[in-house]
Amino acid sequence: MGQTQKRRTTPPKCSYLKLFRILVMAGVFYFSSAMQVTKLVNDKAHLPCYYNISGEELASVRIYWQKNKEMVLSVIHGKREVWEKYKNRTIYDTVDNSSIVILGLRLADSGEYSCIIQKLKKGEYNVVHLSSVTLSVRGEFPEPNITDGGNQSTNIRRINCSTSGGFPKPHLSWLENGKELNAINTAVSQDPATELYTISSVLDFNVTIDHSFICVVKYGNETVSKTFTWQKSEPPPAPVSRRFPIWYSLVGLAFLLSAFAISLCLWNRFSARQRERRRSVESMEMERISPICSRIAEPSG
Repeated sequence: MGQTQKRRTTPPKCSYLKLFRILVMAGVFYFSSAMQVTKLVNDKAHLPCYYNISGEELASVRIYWQKNKEMVLSVIHGKREVWEKYKNRTIYDTVDNSSIVILGLRLADSGEYSCIIQKLKKGEYNVVHLSSVTLSVRGEFPEPNITDGGNQSTNIRRINCSTSGGFPKPHLSWLENGKELNAINTAVSQDPATELYTISSVLDFNVTIDHSFICVVKYGNETVSKTFTWQKSEPPPAPVSRRFPIWYSLVGLAFLLSAFAISLCLWNRFSARQRERRRSVESMEMERISPICSRIAEPSG
């Protein structure tokens, strides 16, 4: 009847294969890009690539590590090259799925790192793997250090609060009973090489009152603090006077004089009795001698 039958044309199998590869690459890139590593300054970071390369393949594979389109490291025909910013602190590990380790982290190392693997096929190098990982480097301030600045006057003392090695730019405040105090000489400086901050502040206070101060340092969403407690010193006890009232001396003198008078009186009485005894003894001796003398005198008459 002159009707022509329409034939369905099936797409070539190669188009499905290419689409599958694109989807796989997109999925790998999507899930890999969700990877995030957070480290502290001067720490080390392990950045995975998630692609294993055998020793036989290494000679025909190109491996590139880059950060925000800036080269970090490359391995071409087994030869490694590290760019200037990462020299002497970047390690490439073929055993651990082509990962890299960055040592001595700096704030400037923060960013998105990409791992690109190319293989030689039909005379051309084609991308067979692409993954990324985001590195976040943080600078955390340690607990503040409070030092004694000595007396500024009779009742005024000074203390200093300081901390260093953090990022971003900090803010320091002194608190007592929840109220912010007026500090002096608050200084903030930044190291041009490491970009890390140092902050310090001075507080003067009255030593005649008890205090509990809190030095608070805020940076970004983080906070560190240190408490300083002061207790007023009690006045020393008044020295005990060793001087006696004058009437104590008069009473003592009168007592000594009375004792001396009594002793003298007793001595006189004792001496008088002794004299009387000697006299009575002498008189008795005289009475004995006198009769003898009278008897001797009678015959001679």
